[in-house]
Amino acid sequence: MRCDLSDKVALVTGAAGAIGSAIARRLADNGAAVIVADIDGEGAERVAAGLRNAMPCAVDIRDAKSVDRAVATVTERHGRLDILVNNAGVNTLAHRVTIDEFPPEEWDRITGIDLDGLYIVSRAALAPMLAAGRGGRIVNIASVVGLAAMRLQSPFVAAKAGIIHLTRSMAIELGGKGILTNAIAPGSVMTALTAKLFYGDDGKFAGRTREFLDHVPLGRPAQPEEIAEAVLFFASPAASYINGQVLAVDGGWTAGYMM
Repeated sequence: MRCDLSDKVALVTGAAGAIGSAIARRLADNGAAVIVADIDGEGAERVAAGLRNAMPCAVDIRDAKSVDRAVATVTERHGRLDILVNNAGVNTLAHRVTIDEFPPEEWDRITGIDLDGLYIVSRAALAPMLAAGRGGRIVNIASVVGLAAMRLQSPFVAAKAGIIHLTRSMAIELGGKGILTNAIAPGSVMTALTAKLFYGDDGKFAGRTREFLDHVPLGRPAQPEEIAEAVLFFASPAASYINGQVLAVDGGWTAGYMM
């Protein structure tokens, strides 16, 4: 997909990772000025260095002051903010256990980043969007586990389900002001974490990879670029009447149970 975002400024969180960097690259390739935001400042710098008209930004989305400083930097440099992609998120590799065994500190870490962090960033980013009165786009990265729960990752499931309903709430509240909010629910995506879990030869659950992929009609994980294409669509003029929707980019995973 190609569209003209040459007059837009986009902030992408978690942009040093596989999915976030693919999103940042896709927006930049279509003309947007992109703020590559990540808690990994060096990673953000590496990604931004490879993009046209991109600025790295080290930010901890759990820290409201850090986020406020980042948004202030964006508006000082560009004078506006048009697109927010809430991509930053974490899951757990070590603690794949039932809820009664799940460590409280790990619960707080995951929900604090995945859900609370999304609220903190959205609240800060909305200030310049609303002040400018030009509308805007917010794209929240949820997950298929927010639509259909999976075992042994209860805080991730809870956070992603929360993102889905928060997206709908934001759409209702902000749509009349020209700010459209939608979510993407990726299925399994080829990243460093999923390689450690499933797709590497020494993955923690490598022996169950075929069984896992049997639930995906396309029979493979997504590539990060395939998630980025969906983000570009929601950010584009083509999505001008789409608000409060959740698009599953999952190869058919949530379409139904395969026998």
